Order: sequence, then C-alpha cells, then structure tokens
Amino acid sequence: MRIGVLTGGGDCPGLNAVIRAVVRKGVEVYGHDFVGFRDGWRGPIEGDTMTLDVHAVRGILPRGGTILGTSRTNPYKTEDGEGKVLATLERLDIDALVAVGGEDTLGVATKLAASGVHVVGVPKTIDNDLGATDYTFGFDTAVGVAMEAIDRLHTTGDSHHRALVVEVMGRHAGWIALHAGLAGGANVILIPENPFDIEAVVAYVEHRFASGYSPVLVVSEGALPKDGGLVLGSGVVDDFGHVRLGGVGAALADVIEQRTGKESRAVVLGHVQRGGTPTAFDRVLATRFGLSAIDAVHSQDWGAMVALRGTEIVRVPLAEATAELKTVPAERYAEAEVFFG
Repeated sequence: MRIGVLTGGGDCPGLNAVIRAVVRKGVEVYGHDFVGFRDGWRGPIEGDTMTLDVHAVRGILPRGGTILGTSRTNPYKTEDGEGKVLATLERLDIDALVAVGGEDTLGVATKLAASGVHVVGVPKTIDNDLGATDYTFGFDTAVGVAMEAIDRLHTTGDSHHRALVVEVMGRHAGWIALHAGLAGGANVILIPENPFDIEAVVAYVEHRFASGYSPVLVVSEGALPKDGGLVLGSGVVDDFGHVRLGGVGAALADVIEQRTGKESRAVVLGHVQRGGTPTAFDRVLATRFGLSAIDAVHSQDWGAMVALRGTEIVRVPLAEATAELKTVPAERYAEAEVFFG
C-alpha cells in the first residue's frame, strides 16, 4: 500500500517517535510506501508532500516537534476543502492515511472516513484530554517541564518573599496543572473544571506567607473565577473556533498583590512545555502507538484509532475518540486540595 502520514494541531514531544515507528515497521515488516504531508491538513489540501522513508526517519526519535510540520488548518473551513483532500489522495495514489492529532485533527479524520477515506488515527494532545485513551504522549514531558519550573520557583520565591503564579497549558482540562502542581508541591492549583473563589485563593496565599514561606500557585490557561471576572483571551480564533488563551496568570498575580500587599509575579511557561526532547515514557508510548497504527492500516481496520488502556494498546472507533473530553474528576482535584495553603 501507499500510505500518507500527517501531524495536525499543536506540536508536542513524541510526534517524531510515532512517525518513525509507522515508517520503520511499515517499510521493513510490511513493505509499504509512505508519503509525508506537510503541516497537518494543509498538506493534503494543497498537495504539499515530502519524502518519508527509512532514511528520513533516522535519528528523529529524541527530537521534539514534528519533521512533517503542523498547523491548525481545517479542510471544512476551506472552500471545497474536502474535495481538494480527496483529489490529492487520488492523484498521489494514496491507499490509506495515518492522521496524528487531537480532537480537531481526528474530528476531520472522522468526517473523511465517513466519505470513504481509509483513515487510521493516532491520539495526540499535550493536555491529555482525549477520553478514549488513558494517556497521550507529550503529556508526561510537559508535566516534567512544569514541575522543574515549580521546583526552581519555590527557592526564588522564598528568597524574595514574593508570590509566584505559574500559568500552564490546559484549555478545558487541568491535567497538566494537577500533575505538575502535585509533583512540584504547589500551594494552590487552579483548573478549568473548578471555577475558583478569589477570596479563597487570597486566603491560601496569606496562610502560606504566615508560615514563613512564599506561595507558588499553578493555574491552567483556561481557569476562570466563579464571579466571571478576569476575562481573558486575545480574541484571535483559529479554524476550529478556539480562542487563543493566555493572561490568567498575570491577572491573578495582580489581584494577589493588590489584596495582600505582597509582591507577586507571573511566569507563563507557554510553548516551553511543548518543545524539546520527549521523556522516556513519551518516547515508548508514541512508538507503541505508531507500531499499532501501522498494524491497523495493514489489517485494513479503517476508522480506528489506537489508544492506551491500562498498559495495553487497543483500537477504538475514531468517533469514540472525539466524543467527549476527559476532564479532571472532582475526587482527583480533592486530592490536591489537601495541600493548598
């Protein structure tokens, strides 16, 4: 078979490990040929490709990002986008497509599968919020980066007697904030699933200062207060309707300084969480996803997505992957609340 591969949405550590595994097993075990589509769904729309063979994937296992490039292009927001994708696949004699991405990328893949495209999906979201899989690659790396930042901020905060607010990724789900905050000993963790009470946050901060130490707060970019204040976001909307978030950390730091009289600073980790080499966990998970994905292609299990359930890699319907987001349950957040203040 001649197989196309693309990576869409935000980049994250582990994407290259998926590509490498798909190509290595696909070529060396099954004898398939591969075409790499550049920059997510833009590649199939515009027919922009690159060579994807064993030589092309050598040495990419430890590299962050994706050698194929990525974008948030949505064929269904492009004039005759689906038609252009179908025409490209026919012109290049593509028999099947491996789509690596999150809710939006796999949502497009689901629609194309319904139109007859032979698609297999690989879940990718740094936020770990896809409901069909226990974990996604990139998440462990992002948590590690955030945890290291929190560790460093504890000492500088104590030295200067200031509050530090760490803003991490998490639009609708607070998994990164929860895990990094717990691992780093944060004094407050704020996530999108639980609108926060400003007064309670200030009380935690004051309690921490009273103990002789300085507070470190971790906040997801999508967290909001109960009163609806701190309206955030740039107003910029991508092809999938997502507003670019950011600013909750700075806004919260300002409120803390005004209410407590203590100097407060915000640290926005942003794309630092996405970049760099993946952890061992993410390299192994991404590799296993890639191996399982090419197995699904070879067995012509179209419309499937690979997923982690426990310690096993299984296949689930693509539609299941995008049915609902996996958010932080109340009992998991309650575990973190024990350490607030």
